[in-house]
Amino acid sequence: MNRLILFFSSNAGLGYFPVAPGTVGTLAGIPCFYLLARMPAGLYVLTWCALLLLAFWAAEGAGRIYGVADDGRIVIDELVGYLVTVAFLPFSWSTALLGFLFFRGFDIFKIPPASWIDRHWKNGVGVVLDDVVAGLYGALALRLCLPLLQPYLENLP
Repeated sequence: MNRLILFFSSNAGLGYFPVAPGTVGTLAGIPCFYLLARMPAGLYVLTWCALLLLAFWAAEGAGRIYGVADDGRIVIDELVGYLVTVAFLPFSWSTALLGFLFFRGFDIFKIPPASWIDRHWKNGVGVVLDDVVAGLYGALALRLCLPLLQPYLENLP
């Protein structure tokens, strides 16, 4: 069971990358975004909720295994948060990459209440929820910027 927990919590091993594992772990979100963007909204929500519950379980278990609630190798929370940022948008590379940048920025800087959750909830739920909050901030920023950048993004290959 421990191997399964560590597999999921590390996004299939991406969390073991020696440099910036959170950023590398977020990269798993791009192919997931590609697949989920094709789903009806209701199915996207159900799939995301199932992933959220999996993330709570895997982050909690991995924290116990590592002895640190928010060990750097736990990156399933980045996947869940990124999918909040890009939720219900059609897939495009510009949206995927801009969403990636916004999510990572908000995840790193932890604007309240994400910073409060990060400091006070030292368990699997807290590890994941601060990234959900970062994902919400990223979603807002992405939706505000996409209309402004659309004329420039259309000319990209």
